[in-house]
Amino acid sequence: MRGTRHGPAVRRRKLGEELRGLRLGAGLTSREAARLVGWHQSKVSRIETGTSGVTSADVKRLLDAYGVREPRRRALLEALSGAADGGGGGWWHAYRGVIPSQYSDFISLEATASAARTLETSVVPGLLQTPAYAKAVTRAALDGLPPATIDSLVRVRIARQEVLHGDPPLRLEAVLDEAVLRRQVGGPQVMREQLQRLMELAQMPQLRLQVMPFTVGGYVGLSGSFVIFSFPSISDLDVVALDHLTSSLYLERTEDLEAYCAAFRTMQAHALTPEDSLALIAGIGDGA
Repeated sequence: MRGTRHGPAVRRRKLGEELRGLRLGAGLTSREAARLVGWHQSKVSRIETGTSGVTSADVKRLLDAYGVREPRRRALLEALSGAADGGGGGWWHAYRGVIPSQYSDFISLEATASAARTLETSVVPGLLQTPAYAKAVTRAALDGLPPATIDSLVRVRIARQEVLHGDPPLRLEAVLDEAVLRRQVGGPQVMREQLQRLMELAQMPQLRLQVMPFTVGGYVGLSGSFVIFSFPSISDLDVVALDHLTSSLYLERTEDLEAYCAAFRTMQAHALTPEDSLALIAGIGDGA
C-alpha cells in the first residue's frame, strides 16, 4: 500500500529527503558532495533515496559538508540515522533479544519525536502506565511468555517514560476512551494505583490528558488507537503509527497525516476538558 511502510524504511526515506534538501541548499551536486566526504557518488544517491542505511557518523560528515551548524537540527538528523537503521544505537538495543523489531522501530520514533498525539481505546498509553499495570497488560496481551521475559518487557515500558522528563521533554496529548479507565486490568488495586498515577501525571505541563466519555456515543476514532509523532524543525518527518497485534504500520502521506490530525482535533473538541477529565478519573478511582 503506497504511503504505508515499516518504521526503518520510513526513517531512511525521510532522512534521505532531508539530506538531499540540505545538499541542494548548499548548492552542491551529488558528485560534489561525494567528493567532499570522500565517497563514491552512488553512496550519496543511495542514502538520499532511502535504499541504503546511514550511520550517525555518515550524517555528521554530510552535515559538516553542507554547512549545517544548528545544534538541534543536527541532533535530530543524527538521531534519525539510528532510527532509520532500526534504532540500533538507542538504549533499547540492549533488549534486542526480547523486543520485536517493530517495537524497536516504535521506540526509536518516540525517542526522537518532540511531540506525540495519541488516541487509546483499550488500555492506558504505555508512557503513562504504572509497573503493575504494564505487567498485567503484558501478561494478557502476550499470554504464555516466561516471567523473566515479561519482566524485561515491563522494564522497557517504564524506561520509555523517560522521554516525558527529557530536556526538552516529549509533549504528549492523549485522548482516552472512558473504557480505558473502567476496564479492570490487573484487578481493583492495580487500577486504583493506575488512575491515581494518571491524575498525578496530568499535572505535568507537557501533558494534556482528556477523556472521551461514553455519553458521546460513536466518534471518529472509535475504530482503533493511533499515535501521531511530530519532530522538531522538520514537519515533513511527521508520521502516524498504527499498532496491531503482530506488527505496526506507519502512514506518511500528507493526506493521511492531515486526516489523522483533523480527526484528533475533532476528538479533542468532543472529549471532556482536562479539568473535567480529571474529575471523572477521580470519581472512577474512588469507586474502583
